[in-house]
Amino acid sequence: MENRAQKYHRERMAELLREEIETIIEGELADPRIGLANVTEMHLAADGRSARVYIAVEGSEKDADETREGLQAAVGYIRHELIERLHLRRCPELHFQIDKSHAYEARVDELLERNKKREKKAASKNEPKADLKKPEQETTHEAPQEN
Repeated sequence: MENRAQKYHRERMAELLREEIETIIEGELADPRIGLANVTEMHLAADGRSARVYIAVEGSEKDADETREGLQAAVGYIRHELIERLHLRRCPELHFQIDKSHAYEARVDELLERNKKREKKAASKNEPKADLKKPEQETTHEAPQEN
């Protein structure tokens, strides 16, 4: 079982690494393959020797693949910069992956919106029009009066 302090340290380290990697990607990498990318998540292994970095890329699948390739090519530079900036003894091995959760989220939202429209359309078909309704007798919940 993992010690609470170790877990807290690992989470803090992952957040620091995520922020620094995002700063490096946004401003210092001049590789033309790297498009508009954001670091969305970072999972640091329990031993701290490897990390999985999830990136969201604006554009098509081809742009995302090219960005990932560019980041993999620059991984040595990124690790070197992290060691210098954060004064690390050892920087984790970085593995970049495309974060597709935003695409899935957009697709789920689209399907939910479509479903709402269908339900609304079905409900409007089942309801008779207000102009065509026959006047109905009002029903009361009172007991009938006897004369």
